[in-house]
Amino acid sequence: MNQNENNRIESAETRRQFLKKSTLAAAAVATSANLFKTPVYGQNQAPSTGKVIGANDRINVAVVGVGTGIGMNHFKGIHGKAADNNVALIGVCDLFNKRRDEAKDFAKLTADQAYSDHRKMLENKDIDAVVVATHDVWHAPISIDAMEAGKHVYSEKPMTRYLGEAFQVYDTVKKTGKVFQVGSQGSSAAGWHKAAELVKAGKIGQLVWAQGYYCRNSIGGEWNYKIDEKSTPENINWERWMGSIKNKIPFSADHFHRWRKYYPYCGGLLGDLVPHRLHPLMVASGNPEFPCRVTSIGTKNVHADKNTPNTPERDVSEHVQLLAEFPSGYLITITCSSVNAKSPGFVVYGHKATLNIGNMGEKVELVPEKEFSEEIDGASFDGLTPHEDIRVHEKNWFDCIRDGKMPNAGIDLAIRTQTIISLAEMSNRMNITCLFDEKTRKITTGDGKEVPAITYGTLPIS
Repeated sequence: MNQNENNRIESAETRRQFLKKSTLAAAAVATSANLFKTPVYGQNQAPSTGKVIGANDRINVAVVGVGTGIGMNHFKGIHGKAADNNVALIGVCDLFNKRRDEAKDFAKLTADQAYSDHRKMLENKDIDAVVVATHDVWHAPISIDAMEAGKHVYSEKPMTRYLGEAFQVYDTVKKTGKVFQVGSQGSSAAGWHKAAELVKAGKIGQLVWAQGYYCRNSIGGEWNYKIDEKSTPENINWERWMGSIKNKIPFSADHFHRWRKYYPYCGGLLGDLVPHRLHPLMVASGNPEFPCRVTSIGTKNVHADKNTPNTPERDVSEHVQLLAEFPSGYLITITCSSVNAKSPGFVVYGHKATLNIGNMGEKVELVPEKEFSEEIDGASFDGLTPHEDIRVHEKNWFDCIRDGKMPNAGIDLAIRTQTIISLAEMSNRMNITCLFDEKTRKITTGDGKEVPAITYGTLPIS
């Protein structure tokens, strides 16, 4: 090899190193003032009410809503991990006496630790933290009541039923300084945080778009759960269960057990499955933003409910897609289905490279675009932990109650994500594209017409 050839190779290598260093330096300058903040709770907020919990203090927990799904999962899981997390389960609340009694007996609680009204439960000053695992209608009222009573809150997803409630919860968190976690456990999986680290380090260049999926297939219709024979008006406080619903109906065991099918109580796939994917993808961006434009389409053409005897047709879609645009120009698209289970995968696309993320956030693959292969090195990060685990997500909440830090799905992430979900529901049900102004919290259509956020009573089915 002659000297000219050596000089050419050295020059190319030097150029490659220079490009890599320049890219990282530019990314640091560009993002240092614009990173999504994860503040300590209580900063620039009113003093927190309730007991001050030290690093070694036990946290006393109560659970509101102990259905056979996620609610009882939380109840049994927190009880089972009580010693590991230095917590105690000292309260349960449910409007169905059977569920309430079963939970009380399981955890060996006393009669006065089992409640039928969350307001009475919140009078117990020994309770430090509350898990809200009810149907969506009650997420906001219980969360707000709990924080105003000095309790920290873990609220199941979606954050609230409607957007107006979400901002009420947000404002209450900021006012009280309590630690709030939304129950999208994928937000605690390490892969999404590794992706955010790579994005913020400039490893994929300017963000372009991301895709996520949550697809299942149900022959008999998603959420057509078995109806408990003891579900009767005598055993369930139906009037209170209906909560803020505008168009109230007589007692329905079908609605009680299969509420995710019906718009008065839930946004369907947008409320149940989308949050599982949207929260983590927002984390992966490295700088979660409020959306500036959201559109969504839903279809219901399979009619899988007909395969389950004696069950009414659902209100909500069987298949939905949403597309959200952010002020930075970044786009996120999510598809959820209950009638086809194929899912292409989770990807964050940048101008210079792409991130392939494992379904459970357990791995990340960095794949450079060929045009930038001299500047960006490919890499693979496998065996990342924790995976998508409710127990890990609960522990993150407990840890943050003790150290005052923002949890993995804290209020700043939750309000941005819920804004997308709520606007997507409006778009789908009203056949519009929703533009959003985060400063005024106003929603407009493309021609500048303001559209009030939907709430209880806005639409015929509510």
